Amino acid sequence: MNICAIELKSNYAVIVVFKENKYIDLKTKKIVLEDDENQNSIREFCNQFLVFLEQEKIEKIVIKKRAKKGNFAGGAVTFKIEGLIQLNPLCSVDLLSSQTISAYEKKNLIEYPTNLKKYQEQAYLTLLSFL
Repeated sequence: MNICAIELKSNYAVIVVFKENKYIDLKTKKIVLEDDENQNSIREFCNQFLVFLEQEKIEKIVIKKRAKKGNFAGGAVTFKIEGLIQLNPLCSVDLLSSQTISAYEKKNLIEYPTNLKKYQEQAYLTLLSFL
């Protein structure tokens, strides 16, 4: 199964992909929403994301949940991006809480692939926690 894990930050989605339970180092590591108030920009983000899903034959998406309130609450743009991702017609989307990811990290020794970028670590952990 081809799985894509995503961490949403500011105005972009950080992406990590597993194919057949193996990390794949792709050229596309994040997809950016340039202007969340511009309809063409939103359409461009959606199109880029759908093309990515089709090219990589993604069957499942897992997103790291963001808090809705408090100090670590997600911004409005990340919630908009999450909604756009959930509306994709190609595959199902699951949300994974930070607590679940932290619990997994505490119970397991995590070895990061050498070609994984530092900013992709949370998306990678999200994927491992889901598996």
